[in-house]
Order: sequence, then structure tokens, then C-alpha cells
Amino acid sequence: MKYKLIICALLLTAMAFGQQTYVGRYDVYSGFMYLSSPAIGLGEIGFHTQVGFRPTHWYSMGFDFCEGNGTTALTPNMLNASLQRQLAPQMAELQQLIQAGLLPANYKLAVPLGSRTRTFTMGPQLAFRHFKAFTIFVRPDLGAIQEVATAHPDDLITKTLVNNLAPGGTLSDWTYFYGFGGGVDLNLTQHFSVRVQADFVHDNLFANLLPGRNSVRFSIGPGMQWGRNMAGK
Repeated sequence: MKYKLIICALLLTAMAFGQQTYVGRYDVYSGFMYLSSPAIGLGEIGFHTQVGFRPTHWYSMGFDFCEGNGTTALTPNMLNASLQRQLAPQMAELQQLIQAGLLPANYKLAVPLGSRTRTFTMGPQLAFRHFKAFTIFVRPDLGAIQEVATAHPDDLITKTLVNNLAPGGTLSDWTYFYGFGGGVDLNLTQHFSVRVQADFVHDNLFANLLPGRNSVRFSIGPGMQWGRNMAGK
């Protein structure tokens, strides 16, 4: 019995570490996405889609899109240094009102926000296919990002602040982002896999209000490949 277990373990190891015999020319992926921007306390949930074309088994070109929605509360310390200086007199006045008992002692200025973010990327991806059971990949990240932020002020003070910073209560911005990403495809069959991946990027959305920020995107879902076999090419 002991030897049978050892033989089974060796067979499974050989299957995992064997070369991949099929690499499709095309691949597509769609799955769950979570985008985290810790500097502003924002977490967004949505979907992530990728399509790719492989000139060779180790290199591909593709398009990447994701969209997510989330909420946060914007506080003065999250704003850029210039805006914090501009708001300093108003913050001093708020502190005086708290000391005079005209505002609750625990009052904190915070503007609730709803956010929708979209990213668009095109570029290369490099794959390491030495193992049959899984594929490791890495990529540079350079693309465009759009964010629409809608304020939901809940008192007179935050309403006044929103009217000064964003008349109408909604702001939208486009900019570029850069970073790097990668992950692994867990190969279930020749054509189907489960993809787990992460991207680390930097952007400067709403530069007149916020400093540049770093974001992390996590994604997981099913992938499929098909077409001409590029293994060995």
C-alpha cells in the first residue's frame, strides 16, 4: 500500500510538472474584480474582462477592461496639501464651534462618496509554461482610468463644502495609470482554466483635490483558450 501511494504521488507530480502540449492562439477571461485604493479608504467591487492573441506560446497581446463600484468618506486629511492649506481657516472655525458646544464633541468632517471606476489597457503579457497544471504570467500595466465620484452630504457643513469643491455634487476625471501585474492560470483542461491575478498601479485622478494614489486590483474567474496550437512556437 505504501508503495502504491508513492507511485500515485509521483504520477501526480509528473502530470503537474510536464510540459504543456496545447497553447491556444486566442484566449478570453471574465471574472470577479476588487479594486482597493487604501489612501482614500475606497474599495470597489465589479467585473474584469480580458481578450488576448498569442503570436508565440510565451508572449501575447491583449485588451483589458474592468469596472467597479464602491463607497468611501472623504476627510480633510485625504486632500492634497494645497487644498488642506486653503481649508485650514474653516477647519479652525469648526474646532471653535465644537469647543463652544455648537457642534457635537465627536463631530468629524467627512463627505460620503459613491464611486464608479473603469480601466482600459492594451499591451503585452509574458507567460511561463514549464508546468502542465498551471501557467505563470507577468505584464506591465499602462492604460487609462476613469472615475465618477458622487457626493452624498449628510449635513449643512458638508453640503456647503461640496458646493464649493464640486458644484452639482458629481465629479468625473480621466487620466493614465502605470504599474505591473501578474498571476496564474490553473489549467483544468486544455481549453479551460481558473485565473487568479493582481495588479499594482499608480494614478493621479482628481489632481486638483487629491494627491496621487496607489491601487491594487484583485481578480479571479474562468478563462478559455482556443485556436491554432502555439506550443513550441
